[in-house]
Order: sequence, then C-alpha cells, then structure tokens
Amino acid sequence: MMNFNLVVRLLLVVSISSLFYSFTNIKEQPYVIVLGIAQDGGAPHAACEKVCCIDKWNDPNLHNKVSSIGIVDPISNEVWMIDATPDFAEQLHLLSNNNSRDLKGIFLTHAHIGHYTGLMHLGREVMGAKNIIVNVMPKMENFLRNNGPWSQLVKLENISLKSLSDNKSVKLNSRLTITPFKVPHRDEFSETVGFRINGPAKSLVFIPDIDKWSKWKISIIDIVENSDYSLLDGTFYDINELPGRDMSQIPHPFIIETMNLFENSDKKNSIHFIHLNHTNPALDKNSDEYINILEKGFNVTKLGEKYHL
Repeated sequence: MMNFNLVVRLLLVVSISSLFYSFTNIKEQPYVIVLGIAQDGGAPHAACEKVCCIDKWNDPNLHNKVSSIGIVDPISNEVWMIDATPDFAEQLHLLSNNNSRDLKGIFLTHAHIGHYTGLMHLGREVMGAKNIIVNVMPKMENFLRNNGPWSQLVKLENISLKSLSDNKSVKLNSRLTITPFKVPHRDEFSETVGFRINGPAKSLVFIPDIDKWSKWKISIIDIVENSDYSLLDGTFYDINELPGRDMSQIPHPFIIETMNLFENSDKKNSIHFIHLNHTNPALDKNSDEYINILEKGFNVTKLGEKYHL
C-alpha cells in the first residue's frame, strides 16, 4: 500500500502544477480591457453643476473616462482600440502600457463625438502618427475622407482608412478576430456598429450605442446567449434621469429594461453595462441603483477591468 504521506505530497505537487499552468495560461491569453465607461461627454459633464457632477470637478479620482475598450495580445504584444474618444491620450497610455505595446489599429463604431474625435491626437499637432490603421464602415469612411479636419489626417497619412463590411470578420492575428455588425441608432453622419471579438477560448460583444432593443431585427437575447461577455449600452438607468427632455429623441435601452428582458436568463451575469451618462446613478457605487444592478445578477463595467478571451 502506498505511503499516505507520499500520496499527500503527490496530490500537492499535482495541485500546484495545475495552478501554475492555469496562471501561466491566463497570462498568455488575449483579453479585452475597459478604457472608459461613460457616455460621450464623460463625467463630470461640461457645464454640469448638478449633484451627479459637482463633487467630481475637484477630485480627478472621481472622473469617468468616455466609453472605449482595448484588445491586448500579451504574446505578440499587439493592441487594438475600439473607439477614439476625447480621452484618447490617457486611454492610449493605459492600453499601450507606457508605449511598450504596438498599436496595430483602431476600430470605430460611429460618428458621434465621443467615439471618433480622439483621432485628432494622431495629427501633426500632437503625435504626428504615420499610417495608423483606422477600421471603418463605408459611411464613416466617407465622412472622414470628405470632412475637415479629419480629411487632413488622411491626406497627411497620419491615418490609413481600412474598410469594414457588415458581419464580415477581420483577422487581427492568428488568435483573434473581430466582426462588425450594424445596429439601429441616430445615424446622422455614419452607420453605427457593434463588434464581436473572438479569442482562442471565449468571445465578447461590445454594443455601446443602440436605440431600443425592439428596433433591432436581431434578438439581443440570442446575441448574449451566444457570447461569453456582453458589454451593453447602459446610457440611462431609467426614464427619470433627464426631466424636461424628450427621451424619444435620444432613445437607448434603459438599464431597467435590459434587466427585465434578461430577468430569467442564465447569462445575465455575463452582461456588463457601459456608456453610462453622467446623470446615471449607476456611476455611483453607493447608489441604490448600482446595488440593485448587482443584486439582480448584472454588472457595471469598471476602468481597467479585463475579460480574457
């Protein structure tokens, strides 16, 4: 009969080896990192002196950067950014790890100010970048090529526009693919897309801006059910956030609507709300609304949070 102490030692060695393998494996996995969680204007919001912003003005630690995510492959040391926001400088610094990683490209969701105006940092006034690939849908490409100052970025070859097609996957490298898909939104200057990112083991869906789920021909339930992580539009918690404003002019799925839709879903814990307006009480971790989201099994994105693929 095998010595009991020997069995214990063998089991301990196996356990430690397994943990080391898992840790090493996670370290090598590509991942998505959250670079910002707020709506286009960030928080605090320009000219806002309401309760939601007043304390944030004097405390930079309370500032919320504009919604954006990055994709990181720790083996190849390549990174990609989705959306170029007004907080581009700080977000690029975080994503590139103090310039130790190679920015391979930027993907844009649409032409609302919080999602593309950070491109200005690539111009001669700041970085003077050389042929940074900016992946865009057809109307977005036309908008950038034919309207200043963005057209100057193209002319001076600070950026190189690369065309995307609806539901056509793009291979980032041997381990990662990304697929744009059109969603209904206020498309004054361009179409709007979400993105699906596939890694070696898991997938993530990113939909920061969309009109009501009911306006989409595709079922958001099916999208979530077939994804490991879903970063969804959480602009407003409910209809009461902007008294005096016609919310039909700025339609978004209220967080409470999305939570009701997924109330009985086994995948609700994979939903992470992003793109929160400065008025959204879910930005305050001490609020009843934030606590309610967590108690119901959902999540609110956090700056620097990682989702391994």
